[in-house]
Amino acid sequence: MAKPSGAECNIDCDYCFYLHKTELLEQPKHARMDAATLEQYVRQYIESQTGEQVVFSWQGGEPTLLGLPFYQQVVALQKKYAKPNQKIENDLQTNGIALDTDWVNFLKQNHFHVGLSIDGPRELHDIYRKTNNGKPTFDYVMNAAKRLVDADVSFAALCVVNRRNALHPKEVYRFLADEVGTWRVQFNPAVEPRAFKQAAPAKMDFSGAPLQDSARAKPSHPLSIVTDWSVDPDDYGSFLSGVWDEWLATDFGRIHVNLFETAVAQAAGMPAQTCTQAEFCGKGLALEHDGTVYSCDHFVYPEYKLGTIAQTHLGDLAFSAAQEKFGMDKRDTLPKQCRECDYLKLCWGECPKNRLIKTREGEVGLNYLCSGLYRFYEHIGPDVVRILRQLGHLR
Repeated sequence: MAKPSGAECNIDCDYCFYLHKTELLEQPKHARMDAATLEQYVRQYIESQTGEQVVFSWQGGEPTLLGLPFYQQVVALQKKYAKPNQKIENDLQTNGIALDTDWVNFLKQNHFHVGLSIDGPRELHDIYRKTNNGKPTFDYVMNAAKRLVDADVSFAALCVVNRRNALHPKEVYRFLADEVGTWRVQFNPAVEPRAFKQAAPAKMDFSGAPLQDSARAKPSHPLSIVTDWSVDPDDYGSFLSGVWDEWLATDFGRIHVNLFETAVAQAAGMPAQTCTQAEFCGKGLALEHDGTVYSCDHFVYPEYKLGTIAQTHLGDLAFSAAQEKFGMDKRDTLPKQCRECDYLKLCWGECPKNRLIKTREGEVGLNYLCSGLYRFYEHIGPDVVRILRQLGHLR
């Protein structure tokens, strides 16, 4: 995932996990990827790929801050370095604020896949997603969605499930499925420890971490392990279960929901479609504006710096011993409770950044969302079995 504008953004979401990187990494106020770094990145990324398809992912901060000329250069460089018979694609994750007619025309002409951040209807979206001067952003995002729909640009609605909108599963889902204008919906849980601006994931002192189901393992406690906007784990399970029921009853086969599709695929014995539910991680490296590479965009901390593409080829960084260990640790550091869980092969401990609490027996490394994920998988189990039978995967 390339972050050509670093942590800079044109809005100020309360739950953003990346804005503080400006201070943490001592970035300039207006960080920008220069032409030389961009060319190095495009060339090295294409050289590193052995398949017929290469997907570039542009994120932030807010990646549209670079302006259209930057991405016009991206497309030109991709054409320059593409191997014979190789298909180059681009993903752009955006808050939509800058998507005017010129932007939308460019995205359509160059077949960019867009992720548009939106957290539900107005009253839920505007709780945490605000402009730099505290104003609501809902109308801006919906205007962007309309432009994308009118121009027939492929996009997904990315919803951050937080402490507030998690209480309204049907309302959020129906809005995303019926009003935004896309057939793809992604749900990402908002979870960050209180010390996330200073302490790197898995590097904190967990000796005082709360036990599963204890009061401090909830966002409502004044001494909670997580921020107050983090989703409650049990509410997250109820949210996913409620959305699943609505999706299965009305939209199965019409709306693609990332966590639902991967659950069915994994139950059928196929690979995970999301990194958080995969057995191993390490494929989602993050490239900062200056060419520095980190293990993952949720692990952009000095402790997880792999190197720079100016000194070491991106392919070598991706397959370095440090990154291999990072990827394998997702499975190898699971507590006993996870290893013995009925849903291990659907969950694999979810994202390592969320392993903030102790098991009921006191073992460290349990995912903060464990109780909610267990509730969700238990809830959908009979439905998944029936779907697999219908699809011919079970007899």
